[in-house]
Amino acid sequence: MGKAIARLEIGLMVAGLIAIAVLRPHGLWGDGWARYLNLTELLTTGEAPEGKYSLIGPLFSAPLWLAGQLVNAREAWVGHYNGVVFALGLLAFAWMLRDRMPREVLRTFLLLLVFASMFAKHLTLYYGEVFSAVLVAVGTIAVVTERRGGWVAIVTGVANTPASLLGLGFLAIRRAWDTRRAWCLLAVFAAVALVMAEAWIRRGSPLATGYESGNQGAQTIMPYSGLPGFSYPLVFGLLSLLLSFGKGLVFFAPAFFLPVRERLKDLRARADLGALYGMWMAFTVGLILLYANYWAWSGAHFWGPRYLLFASLPACLVLAVRMHRPYESLLPNVLTLAALGLSVWVGVSGVVFGDSAATPAGCLVEGPRYEAPLCYYTPEFSALWYPFVETPALDAAQVIHLIFGLTAGAYLLARPALVVFRQVCDRVLALKNS
Repeated sequence: MGKAIARLEIGLMVAGLIAIAVLRPHGLWGDGWARYLNLTELLTTGEAPEGKYSLIGPLFSAPLWLAGQLVNAREAWVGHYNGVVFALGLLAFAWMLRDRMPREVLRTFLLLLVFASMFAKHLTLYYGEVFSAVLVAVGTIAVVTERRGGWVAIVTGVANTPASLLGLGFLAIRRAWDTRRAWCLLAVFAAVALVMAEAWIRRGSPLATGYESGNQGAQTIMPYSGLPGFSYPLVFGLLSLLLSFGKGLVFFAPAFFLPVRERLKDLRARADLGALYGMWMAFTVGLILLYANYWAWSGAHFWGPRYLLFASLPACLVLAVRMHRPYESLLPNVLTLAALGLSVWVGVSGVVFGDSAATPAGCLVEGPRYEAPLCYYTPEFSALWYPFVETPALDAAQVIHLIFGLTAGAYLLARPALVVFRQVCDRVLALKNS
């Protein structure tokens, strides 16, 4: 029975990745288009362009660019880059943790990443968050499991998204505290050096970030809009990134807020999952604090909290552990079930409806001046809920993916739902017999 379940879950993971690759369109727009143009200029002229976005992540997509060049389909091939990175990341997770934690928990963790996280939406685009998140995650697992190259992967992932340097600082401090080894802090200096080296090569100065001019948004009715750089009030940014209906982590990665440390100890895994969880949480907290102060904290039209993709990793780990180590009391298990149900909808709706639900026409009442407050804070215009307000016409591929995603989600929900059902029945019987 155990082998059959393992084969089923592995099959679901593979099918989920194939569905995202085949059923959903993959595009190069926004930042992704700029990164693609930078890579194209580098590969066609041999000269590094001066663009503000890092070339580290796009460089690894060069094999896809070259393969696409052979069949005159460069954009199509490069558009699948994040899917390839994510699939390789899942393989790395599975290989490094296969004998270090219970395999049923590991498979659930991987299934959640595919079907119940923000990753599904990100795989259809060419933005840089997937590369950074996967590299940092692979690196931290390597560090915790005492494999070589972990810090190299972490530094590479962070350098691809220089704004995540604060997250690396928090992560390195956490690791240094856990191990009493201050040399972990050297990773921060290595990442800074790599970022500065790229700036020097491409822009002629190690301090030239590429964001010196034009780094501000449009003026809306929001009082702090239109200001450049890190001008957004920290408190308002934190409230928005954590609690807003259109961008808040409490809706897009709800398990991030659930406790799990006691259940991690109960696993008795060979890997120090508590240390891994601590490093992931520290990195995410650094991202939250940094982007809460950034004028573009919202990620604009992008579906969900674009810059906080990494939060999906600790959130999925929390769910996987709590699903396989339920609590004796009812309330914690109800919270697990609720967080899992919402996470499944995040994964399904993100890839099925995507950006069409992220900026509904109603947000643009009287022009973009009202877009931010309506799209970011109004529940009816949230990317998660707008499909229920005005369901868009779905093509055959969307319908297939919707049914498949909800079916996979139902499979994930079955175990915690059964636990809650049994506990409710036990309480009802206890009340009758009292």
